Amino acid sequence: MSSPTVELTKELINRKSVTPNDADCQKLMADILAPLGFDIESMVFADTTNMWARKGKSGPLFCFAGHTDVVPSGPEAHWQTPPFEATEIGEYLHGRGAADMKGSLAAMLVATERFLKQHPVHKGSIAFLITSDEEGPFINGTTKVIDTLEARNEKIDWCLVGEPSSTEQVGDVVKNGRRGSLTGDLIVKGIQGHVAYPHLAKNPIHLASQALAELAQSHWDDGNEFFPPTSFQISNINGGTGAGNVIPGELAICFNFRFSTEVTDKQLINRVYEILDRHGLDYDINWTFNGQPFLTDKGALVAATQNAIKAQTGLETELSTAGGTSDGRFIAPTGAQVIELGPVNATIHKVDEKVKKTDLELLANIYFDILCRLML
Repeated sequence: MSSPTVELTKELINRKSVTPNDADCQKLMADILAPLGFDIESMVFADTTNMWARKGKSGPLFCFAGHTDVVPSGPEAHWQTPPFEATEIGEYLHGRGAADMKGSLAAMLVATERFLKQHPVHKGSIAFLITSDEEGPFINGTTKVIDTLEARNEKIDWCLVGEPSSTEQVGDVVKNGRRGSLTGDLIVKGIQGHVAYPHLAKNPIHLASQALAELAQSHWDDGNEFFPPTSFQISNINGGTGAGNVIPGELAICFNFRFSTEVTDKQLINRVYEILDRHGLDYDINWTFNGQPFLTDKGALVAATQNAIKAQTGLETELSTAGGTSDGRFIAPTGAQVIELGPVNATIHKVDEKVKKTDLELLANIYFDILCRLML
């Protein structure tokens, strides 16, 4: 027989909640939480639906955080099964969001319901912070909810984000931090002209090449025990009119830093300016700050998570800060301890996304164990 966690995951997958559409996923969650005593607060900002659900008034406050939105499926004909029709095939459950992160949401709900039925009297408060804008521009989602909570001095002590952190087995890797992310959109200006008369033009590709090489080869920091060294990567570069006999007038470059706690975004920006100016470039640059690095290196949340994974799986979990950004970057600056724990991430954002059905129930058991360790 299928487990409650699998059945709930299927209900969520069947709702086509492509960013920023929630498709009533949060209503489904609220209908489960409200009878358990949660106060449900819907926070809608522009095109994004968010939910803050809390049971209890006192501290400490434990929060499950996650997102109901998913990335687009791409051509549905490429899928083995319809992406928004949850399908069981052997030991796996297929569908967009199965691993990222509707399976985690279902496990959170099942674990919370089980915990409250077994332990109606517990310390502190339990909350859910859910958004439909994690996979998109992340402007009107978790960051806006945190702003609202901060304005009324409502503080999260421990936050478990259900991002798919695991690599080979559920619980083998837990994210206890993430690198910062900073994007630069650079326009290097030249003078357009005929390639046969280069003395009448200024080629921005030639002008920028040495500066770009220096940026790519620069040593930014050494990282530390938890973070690899800061990296600089050019992700897009465009110049030219499409004609072979025209020197372009502009060169557009998009680059990104993934940075450790050893350097700040301001230091990175200042070094970029120094390099570009030293090479005598005429340029404009726009910066997009995607989030500060954060780290929860020790404390009650990490200990409870490691011990729960050990008890449920026998694994000694690895603490990691690798990978991209998550909404944890908006929660950690408030002073909360933040970790990310979810299913195996091998198929996230891919065609035929899937998750092991037994992994979903195991994840619910781990979440339940964490609640017991922190809230009793």
